[in-house]
Amino acid sequence: MTIEIAGRPIGPDHPPFVIAEMSGNHNQSMERALAIVEAAAAAGAHAIKLQTYTADTMTLDVRGGSFEISDPDSLWAGQNLHDLYKKAYTPWEWHAPIMERARELGLICFSSPFDETAVDFLEDLGAPAYKISSFENNHLPLIEKAAATGKPLIISTGMATLGELDDAVRTARDAGCTQLVLLKCTSTYPSTPENTNIRTIPHLRELFGCEVGLSDHTMGLGVAVAAVALGASVVEKHFTLARADGGVDSAFSLEPAEMSSLVFETERAWQALGEVRYGPTKAEQKSLVFRRSIYVAADIAAGEIFTEANIRVVRPGYGAPPSFYCKILGRAARKSYKYGEPLSLNQLL
Repeated sequence: MTIEIAGRPIGPDHPPFVIAEMSGNHNQSMERALAIVEAAAAAGAHAIKLQTYTADTMTLDVRGGSFEISDPDSLWAGQNLHDLYKKAYTPWEWHAPIMERARELGLICFSSPFDETAVDFLEDLGAPAYKISSFENNHLPLIEKAAATGKPLIISTGMATLGELDDAVRTARDAGCTQLVLLKCTSTYPSTPENTNIRTIPHLRELFGCEVGLSDHTMGLGVAVAAVALGASVVEKHFTLARADGGVDSAFSLEPAEMSSLVFETERAWQALGEVRYGPTKAEQKSLVFRRSIYVAADIAAGEIFTEANIRVVRPGYGAPPSFYCKILGRAARKSYKYGEPLSLNQLL
């Protein structure tokens, strides 16, 4: 199957679609946001993705209790949810100039809406697709709203049970979605390779009959490249200008040189998939001459017996195949041979 986002085909017959996720790495600087767009384009990413919400559309302005991040292992430990989202959100008035700059650079720009008002806002901007984040994949009204636009829909699967994914997919399709991508995702920041379970990717494709990919929060490129080998046609990675600059997601984001490598290596992985094939390829034909074959290892007179002393299996490959070696031993030579001469089958039969 193949889908299209802004004219760019996505599917097994096309190189992986690489999405650079800006998230809150603009650090509340419009200038930095535009620089991230430019760096993503220069690195060869195919799309830049935003997140469309405000602190008030995401949560309640409540202090204490469950509105504080208490997990000591979290990157955001001790922070209040409303404060964190206020720091991380992309101002809505930035969306239009960011999208325009992306278009100028040939970069597809779309977003993750986090509530229904965000979908309406993004529709007014002509967003070419929508992405539902893992934390919203149980928000069926939001999925229905985004799917009803008729635009391609990408849903991250982090934390979702199989039943919840089935609900999400049914909701999207019932609302009119015909171009669906499910991204295997592990919602820890950063994620570890051991906790990523990318063998789920081909199972998702088989189970739901849609395009599949990876939303990757691991460090490095290995997991993403392996995901392509398992059929991922979309790879999403958080992106920043420099992790040292800080920011809400900087710790698990790629820098420009790494993004460039991601685009290059995932395309190489896709190219390497090829097809199920045995025997020499066209490119290998010239190498056949360097395989082993049977050669004369000492001068042989006509009528002399072939022995392990006067014939050997060596390179190059102009002589008889090695599979005939034992059959030739003990037979009499029909003609004389010089040292270094290939022993060809038409001389024996």
